[in-house]
Amino acid sequence: MDGTVLVADDDRTIRTVLTQALTRAGCKVHATSSLTTLMRWVAEGRGDVVISDVVMPDGNGLEMIPKIAQDRPGLPVIVVSAQNTIMTAIQAAEAEAYDYLPKPFDLPDLMKRTARALELNQKRRSSVVVETDRQTSDDLPLIGKSPVMQALYQVVARVMNTDLPVLLIGESGTGKTLIGRMIHDFSDRRNLPFITVNGADLVDLEGPARVLARVKGGTLMLDEIADIDLAVQARIVRMIDAPNEHVPRFMATSQIDLTKAMDSGKIRQDLYFRLGGAMITVPTLRDRVEDITLLIRHFLEQSSSTETSRREIAPAANELMRAYSWPGNVRQLENVVRRLALTNRTDEVSRSEVEVLLGNQPDVTPVLSGSDGEKLSASVDRHLRRYFDLHGQMLPAPGLHARILREVEAPLITIALEATGGNQAKCADLLGINRNTLRKKITQLEIKVSRRRKLM
Repeated sequence: MDGTVLVADDDRTIRTVLTQALTRAGCKVHATSSLTTLMRWVAEGRGDVVISDVVMPDGNGLEMIPKIAQDRPGLPVIVVSAQNTIMTAIQAAEAEAYDYLPKPFDLPDLMKRTARALELNQKRRSSVVVETDRQTSDDLPLIGKSPVMQALYQVVARVMNTDLPVLLIGESGTGKTLIGRMIHDFSDRRNLPFITVNGADLVDLEGPARVLARVKGGTLMLDEIADIDLAVQARIVRMIDAPNEHVPRFMATSQIDLTKAMDSGKIRQDLYFRLGGAMITVPTLRDRVEDITLLIRHFLEQSSSTETSRREIAPAANELMRAYSWPGNVRQLENVVRRLALTNRTDEVSRSEVEVLLGNQPDVTPVLSGSDGEKLSASVDRHLRRYFDLHGQMLPAPGLHARILREVEAPLITIALEATGGNQAKCADLLGINRNTLRKKITQLEIKVSRRRKLM
């Protein structure tokens, strides 16, 4: 291992054991019993990974994670705690800790996870160079701050270090294969092959043997499993069950609900149960509208380094793209932004340019109205059920009611302020709340108030 590890624990024995083990592994180690000292080191730019206890003499380690993320974005934090309850694990995940281990922990396991965190940090530092060297984008970016993406990240993190087969369900262009590749790249199999195959690769009798020879115990991704012929599906079942010296990890993607496909006879029941160790639902772009602006900026930055000079997106153009339904999801958004980057008539992408492109593409129904006249309550119900489903057998972190209300209130008040030209008295009247209540919510929700042209 190569890097510097910051260790914060009030147990001297643990500090000594970790310092000796990490030093023998080739790391530099700074150890302390004080969160204050740890935060000073972080602020000074020291360390590539943090290992921290939760209960410390001068504070709570979990409460420091957001501050660490603010001071040093991307710095992995591994939480270890004697409070080994499910709530501690949930709180660690909610605070976006890189990893969590209950005490007493297995030292080799902690060393393995630390090595993985160091490797992740190294990849993040070199990612800018990697991106600028690429001439084309073969993979969709896994970018998003929306609640559905945060829930997805947590599920992915839980299955990374297991050998469970994984089913990735989602529409075309959502990034299913990318997520499968990421799970592989940060697993213990990352130095082994990641192979994607479809029915054509397995149609002849020697197909499964050739595929297993290629994957060599790595990860085998079965692309669009429901589209594969039933006879070939039977061959896949035998391939999964066959004794093999180097057993691969199996993953599969599908654009349709496989339980319904099983009921309709499109997929074999025995294959479904063999592949369904963990099921990950990949959200559509319609389900995470708040991420569209981040993705647009990412694609514009990527295009500026490979094709042309950097363009910005005008607010009106950005809003139009947020309102579009994106039937092709992130892949379609990428193609549209690349075309906008290539036109390069001005430094700013205008609304009219976007209208021209989107006007020639299918399904321009605005997201907020619903493509089938769906009521808002039905849409909210659908999104919340997906949010709970993404947590699997675990409950979301406590405080869900306040978080959901914040997600609804913030855009409602923002749009109402825009509609009333920033007039808070008119906005309060429109919403039917007291003006002082409105001011308080603007402060709490960090809403920027500007005098803009009225929408109505």
